[in-house]
Amino acid sequence: MDAVFKALADESRRQLLDQLHKSNGQTLGELCAHLEMTRQAVTKHLLLLEAANLVVVVWRGREKLHYLNSVPIHELSERWIGKYERHRLQAMSDLKKGLEQNKTKKG
Repeated sequence: MDAVFKALADESRRQLLDQLHKSNGQTLGELCAHLEMTRQAVTKHLLLLEAANLVVVVWRGREKLHYLNSVPIHELSERWIGKYERHRLQAMSDLKKGLEQNKTKKG
């Protein structure tokens, strides 16, 4: 989880993930075309994304293709966002029920 948070903390890495979401299976050159960074900088970001398992590499001959792996983001959502979301949704449901009961008593 820490590696995923670290990877997502950087705007450039999030941009890379967005590019892969738009068009999966891009080469380093294709990814570089969308960012104002050196090829070496993009490579470093991709290595960090690979280490976090957010990007998976597939070799096609001499070509290295990068693919988005959204599973770690889903797991992060389930673990950190989902559990807090459930409480908020329960509170909203309870509020709705209370308001409806109040309306029934008055109406």
